[in-house]
Amino acid sequence: MSQLNVAVIGVGSISTHHLKSYQRNPHVRLYAVCDLNGERARAKAEEYKAEKAYTDYHELLADPKVDAVSICTWNNTHAEISIAALEAGKHVLVEKPPAMTVEEALRMQDAVECTGKLLQIGFVRRYDANAQLLRELAEQGEFGELYYAKASALRRLGNPGGWFADIERSGGGPLIDIGVHMIDLIWYLMGKPKPVSVSGNTYRKLGNRSSIRNLNFYKAADYDPTHNTVEDMANALIRFDNGASLQVDVSFTLHAKEDSMMSRLYGTQGGFEIDPAVVIVTEKHNTIMNMTPQVNHPGFHFESAFQNEINHFVECVRNNKQPLSPVADGVEIMRILRGIYDSAAQGQEVRL
Repeated sequence: MSQLNVAVIGVGSISTHHLKSYQRNPHVRLYAVCDLNGERARAKAEEYKAEKAYTDYHELLADPKVDAVSICTWNNTHAEISIAALEAGKHVLVEKPPAMTVEEALRMQDAVECTGKLLQIGFVRRYDANAQLLRELAEQGEFGELYYAKASALRRLGNPGGWFADIERSGGGPLIDIGVHMIDLIWYLMGKPKPVSVSGNTYRKLGNRSSIRNLNFYKAADYDPTHNTVEDMANALIRFDNGASLQVDVSFTLHAKEDSMMSRLYGTQGGFEIDPAVVIVTEKHNTIMNMTPQVNHPGFHFESAFQNEINHFVECVRNNKQPLSPVADGVEIMRILRGIYDSAAQGQEVRL
């Protein structure tokens, strides 16, 4: 196949990583961009030398020159635009979360099956070199049966505001924004056992804490300190059909000393940490060993993981391969996320 004509729909902050990664791939021609803000779309088109700039994604999808699209829009449009793109004959890479509801994710899966086009979910943590290393070791039996995991991504002051803080556009707060990455990464490293139940809690205690001074934090382009309709913090216990379990907690804001991220998995023959840095724990000659693999980046490396994700998408399209993060996995992650929100609302465990 000759160069793919790729378009990026939605040119907010996350799109930069898509645009730069496509630009570095020799098999891609960055053909078009689309954004509701025409001025921003034209500026991005000029910056990345894209031929076309659209403000209506329907017009972009009607362009026969477009082979594939990255969807980097608000969460509440992911499913709608993905389905429209598939039905227009385009291959799709859609940012996480894949949808707002399980029903939307299932419609996306139906569209993939009906059109025969490829849809890759933007679970970028899977594409980091350390995740691939640890998954390979797990598949070779290095850790035995992985039966328990803990994941935590806590921001003490990190509500971006804007659409992130608007539940109508985002679908939720830190759980659906950060938690989706943590849950998917652990689930993937565990070998993707089937989730069967969740017990979750969400809290809205501190708000967006926009009054805090002397400490900077990331703000969305449409930041509005007066609007916040999402949770501050969430935690959950997820059970799987093989008896394994995952404990997870995430926050946008919390009275914590500092931001922290941690991911640990425990098995019958060893365990490992992937956040904040890779460490492998095992036994040799009746002695517990903490081992540090010699790798390029000890922790998650955002730029290279994104490049790997984009390269993988391009390779799958060019060679008609199934992606590492297919739509079916997006459906399962949405079951978990919505199950946690339902459990928190009901105050009891929810069967999936």
